[in-house]
Amino acid sequence: MFFHIVLERNMQLHPRHFGPHLRDKLVSKLIKDVEGTCSGRHGFVVAIMGVEDIGKGLIREGTGYVTFPVKYQCVVFRPFKGEILEAVVTMVNKMGFFAEAGLVQIFVSNHLILDDMKFQSGDVPSYTSSDGSVKIQKESEVRLKIIGTRVDATEIFCVGTIKDDFLGDISDPGAAV
Repeated sequence: MFFHIVLERNMQLHPRHFGPHLRDKLVSKLIKDVEGTCSGRHGFVVAIMGVEDIGKGLIREGTGYVTFPVKYQCVVFRPFKGEILEAVVTMVNKMGFFAEAGLVQIFVSNHLILDDMKFQSGDVPSYTSSDGSVKIQKESEVRLKIIGTRVDATEIFCVGTIKDDFLGDISDPGAAV
């Protein structure tokens, strides 16, 4: 789920930023470049917590840019098989639905939805229980279980299920539909 780890990155800085605020420029560039990105190995970088060390810069020949090795602490989010997450449904179709939990997109196949829920097409496609008391549609909040992950170099894809105890729609029943 969430981890606090130390990572390293080589940052390039243009000579116009050299001066008394060099460290501030490096930190702001690091935050801009790294927060919100995904590394398949570590997960999604949620926030930079602090910079531990900025090494000596090396001038790149012919460009004038300087490369600084930067060691920083950050919080990362990495989903694992068997983990329970709360997510918001982004799209519903007859094959299942897609939901997002932060930056992670999760697909729930119609085979992994409760048997008494059927797909209803129309203006607002949804999965509705046989008695009509439960409805999963776009913007619904659901609790699901991750049953599989696929990790690329820059993305993490997940497959989930709501076919288990205490999983499914968690939207407020008193809310307007």
